[in-house]
Amino acid sequence: MVGEGAALLVRRALAAAGVKLDVERDLRRFLELYDERLLAHTTLYDGTREMLDSLAARAPLAVLTNKPQHHTDAILRGLEVLRYFRWVIGGDSAHGRKPDPAGLQYLMSVAHGERSETVMVGDSAIDLRTARAAGVRICLARYGFGFRTTEGLLDGSETLFDDPRGLLSALVRFAS
Repeated sequence: MVGEGAALLVRRALAAAGVKLDVERDLRRFLELYDERLLAHTTLYDGTREMLDSLAARAPLAVLTNKPQHHTDAILRGLEVLRYFRWVIGGDSAHGRKPDPAGLQYLMSVAHGERSETVMVGDSAIDLRTARAAGVRICLARYGFGFRTTEGLLDGSETLFDDPRGLLSALVRFAS
């Protein structure tokens, strides 16, 4: 149910429970509860901080998410990883939501990065479509929520990884 935005999550959950949906009321209430519990069960995967230490020393890092900006900032601060990212763009920014490549293109612009130098890291079909629309390489996580809908979407140009150390290895290979 997770991964395509709060509105769709609320619709799916209420439909599965057989509850009549009032989008305005139910989404607003969900977001209130989400604000209160952002970090209740949110943790970093083992090896993430070490991977970020290594990568941030090598290249500018950014976050591009469809999650609202204030939620994103609060999570990154709460997990004490905000310092690793030079730019953080939420889905409610002027750049639009993924898979629109505008946010990724903006990040490449401010980082003075070329398409050939840019790698998007993601875990969803939306991330894959965003990277392709921007003409950049992509590394897809197969752990956590992970990239599960692979059938018919992958063409072999993607790099798949199973943990943060695998991502670090892949990105170091790209830089070589």
